[in-house]
Amino acid sequence: MSTTTPAKTSAVSPSPTTLRVQGMDCGGCERKVEAALNRLNHVEHVSASSVTGSVRLTALPGKTLPHSDIESTITALGYQVIDESVNTTESEKSSSWWQSPKGRLVIVSGVLLALAWGLKFAWPTLGSWPFIAATVVGLVPVIQRAWQALKMGNPFTIEMLMSIAALGALAINAAAEAAVVVFLFAVGEILEGVAAAQARRSISALSKLTPSTARLMEQGEAREVAAASLVPGQRVQVRPGDRLPCDGQIIAGHSSIDESPVNGESVPRERSEGESVFAGTVNLDGVLEVEVTRSAENNTIARVIKLVEEAQAAKAPVARFIDRFAFYYMPAVVGVALLVAIVPPLVSTMLWSESIYRALALLLIACPCALVISTPAAIAAGLSVGARNGLLMKGGAVLEQLGKLKRVALDKTGTLTAGKPTVTDVESLEAGSRLDKSRCAEIVRLAAALEQGSSHPLAVAISDYYDRQEGASVPTVQGARALAGQGVAGHVEGRELMLVSSRYLQSFTQHTGEIKARIAALEAQGKSLAVLIEIGIEGEDGIESERLLGLIALRDEPREDAREGLQALERLGVQAVMLSGDNARTVAAIGEQLGIEAEGELMPEDKAQRVREWQAQGLGPVGKVGDGINDAPALAAAEVGIAMGSGTDVALETADAALLKNRVGGIAEMIALSRATMRNVKTNVTLALGFKALFLVSTVLGITGMWVAVMADTGATVLVTLNALYLLRYRFNEIG
Repeated sequence: MSTTTPAKTSAVSPSPTTLRVQGMDCGGCERKVEAALNRLNHVEHVSASSVTGSVRLTALPGKTLPHSDIESTITALGYQVIDESVNTTESEKSSSWWQSPKGRLVIVSGVLLALAWGLKFAWPTLGSWPFIAATVVGLVPVIQRAWQALKMGNPFTIEMLMSIAALGALAINAAAEAAVVVFLFAVGEILEGVAAAQARRSISALSKLTPSTARLMEQGEAREVAAASLVPGQRVQVRPGDRLPCDGQIIAGHSSIDESPVNGESVPRERSEGESVFAGTVNLDGVLEVEVTRSAENNTIARVIKLVEEAQAAKAPVARFIDRFAFYYMPAVVGVALLVAIVPPLVSTMLWSESIYRALALLLIACPCALVISTPAAIAAGLSVGARNGLLMKGGAVLEQLGKLKRVALDKTGTLTAGKPTVTDVESLEAGSRLDKSRCAEIVRLAAALEQGSSHPLAVAISDYYDRQEGASVPTVQGARALAGQGVAGHVEGRELMLVSSRYLQSFTQHTGEIKARIAALEAQGKSLAVLIEIGIEGEDGIESERLLGLIALRDEPREDAREGLQALERLGVQAVMLSGDNARTVAAIGEQLGIEAEGELMPEDKAQRVREWQAQGLGPVGKVGDGINDAPALAAAEVGIAMGSGTDVALETADAALLKNRVGGIAEMIALSRATMRNVKTNVTLALGFKALFLVSTVLGITGMWVAVMADTGATVLVTLNALYLLRYRFNEIG
């Protein structure tokens, strides 16, 4: 194929460079491209991926690679470098299979083969010439690609084996079979291409989540602009039903946002002024004005796509093993084919034409396309399914390792719990009215009044609880003041009130043993207490007295799905352990509530040490789940570090995997997906090797011929690809 792209004088940066390549459809294609590009000067590393349709190059330190050399090398092999700005999937969809060079070859070969059979029956005197003509016409492009690969140092390609087999068949007067083989080979390449394109379409579907246009607000007016042109600081209007065109912060409006395209969460979330929103999510019921916080190339969808593509390009250990196996396997089979061609006629009465025929058929079976594609196709499908459901895994190695986890260490705050305190108990401390609803409601109302305007987490929790329970405005507080190290005080509705921590209660009042016992019981559950006290004046001497009105207990409670998520891990045979830096009493209480082994008061280095101890005891592989920052040492020590999606930047940039759903259940989903993917890989490898073994034996014994060999190889390739694509239908309700 001649290149249609003009030569460029600019050089590729020494940093890793990714090029989109059209036409790479199988593992053999990858090896041809890698072998050819590795021969260029100043190339340090090349990685080609038929799954993503890309080639990644790294130059030697201090060196650059001329773009024209890279492009001419790739196009000489029969592939096409396409513009980085053009969406690969869309470019493939724009032209049907019959418009591609391989598609035209199938049509021409098919027509010539049908014509040859027609001429054989109409004019038998023509002999084999129609079949020879059909073979030669269909074989010329194949020979050209084989020759280019040979010149670039890669003799063991399917094109070279195909060329030798077809020309050999012509030489031993098997022209009809040669023509059939050439046609079937062309059909097989088309099927591989269609299957690979389908895989790429399923993977890059994320790119369609971001709309192409946005309503940019300027001087109070909205006008449509390209979403890709948005820059931080600009403001856009998002109408009900529209997808958000950017990552941003709501500056006006309130609406329900469907975030399932980004994190897989099925329940819409209420978002209002000051809250962050993500590109690709759907505004359901209110007009929003959003300030852009990230450019198009750095928004959440773009970063997820980049992460997934990089992950798919990173080969899993099993894939690297298969590549090494195929590297030695092909020359070995070629050597066996030579022996099959030469030895039988020398030691038996077998004719040379028969032994050569069997050897040629053996060469066709030698192509390891099905074997090589069996692993990356399944890995890519698994990564794609995960990404669509808010489970991001950075590469095939991570996906493979997840399924092997035996123990998972989880942080408490923000991982197993919501990460912020909530009100758990409200009790009256006045005699005979401990759980009186009206008195408890009054305690919360007065406490919320004292805490209004405060940003302290406990104050916010009390205010939020009052808003949810009552929804009414709180009374005005006068003379509000902070009590250093104790709490807050102020006048509410003519009453002098204080809201203090239980540890300072003794300095204000005497209280009964019953109250002491109740406070101790709540604190034993790891709860923080806020006690409401009213200050009064008694007698003519004006002596102050304190009256205990009630208490409010707060705790950072487990996530709604925490227990269910831990049970899912248990069903998978994975032991979960909580490691936290929080106080031991609170950690023990949460651990008991969730039914999980727990250890508290751990420094970051202590958590990492626990992970290393488990690994030394043979309890691994170990996974670590946390927020990606204060758990960094443990995340690094574990075989797989998983970040919760609370902080999107952290989730995408730190650990080996990230849970965008921000759900504990996502850990089990990742592990189950990994195991399903590896089962798929094993099935594919078994199918590929099984087909090879069966037809190698049958060909050596003379039971099957060349056209059967080609069908077996092509059929195995398509079969393993379709089996891998079946993973795209994976459902997470299969866990356990």
